[in-house]
Amino acid sequence: MALTQQISEDLKLAMKAGDKTRIDTLRMVRAQILEFEKKGGNPEMTPDDELSLLSTAVKKRKESIEQYEKAGRMDLVAQEAAEVAIITEYLPKQMDKADAERIIYAIIEQSGAVTSKDMGKVMPLIMKELKGKIDGKTINEIVKTKLV
Repeated sequence: MALTQQISEDLKLAMKAGDKTRIDTLRMVRAQILEFEKKGGNPEMTPDDELSLLSTAVKKRKESIEQYEKAGRMDLVAQEAAEVAIITEYLPKQMDKADAERIIYAIIEQSGAVTSKDMGKVMPLIMKELKGKIDGKTINEIVKTKLV
């Protein structure tokens, strides 16, 4: 089932259940999907487009959580965390750090990268392999520890 259809079905269920947070979050995601479809020349979203849209939504909320924590607004932190949990349900299962390290180290070995100057050479290869499976920030940290 396409993301748009899944969101619409889940939105109906949330409305029936009266879950305000889920309703608001799903409406926001649906609005982003509609905006994407109207903006681009391609009327259908590809799985990569869906992944990118959801990942961006989660990333924005995580950044907001950091800002709200600094400001001491725990009420808003809880709201954003709830939205992250809802959006994450539509993302592929996230890979654990140990599995990601194995893959990243293998790609670094194959590419022949040795220093941090080679980071630009390996990052596109790693991101192509792990896109959507693990957070880009985590990938960057792993690569920095490997490439000195």
